[in-house]
Amino acid sequence: MPQHSHAQARICPDCDGFARAAIATGTRHLDGTRVTITADCRTCHGTGHLPARRLAAAQG
Repeated sequence: MPQHSHAQARICPDCDGFARAAIATGTRHLDGTRVTITADCRTCHGTGHLPARRLAAAQG
């Protein structure tokens, strides 16, 4: 029986799948833990992958 192939999501070329980063601001909370902010990849919006059609459009 033939297998159907669906368009699979590809790993984002800009972040290599590491779409979100936690960045320490240098200050601390009252309990001693560090204050962090998160930054998302602008290309994949924090998902780590792109749909196949968007990847083809980004490559040329």
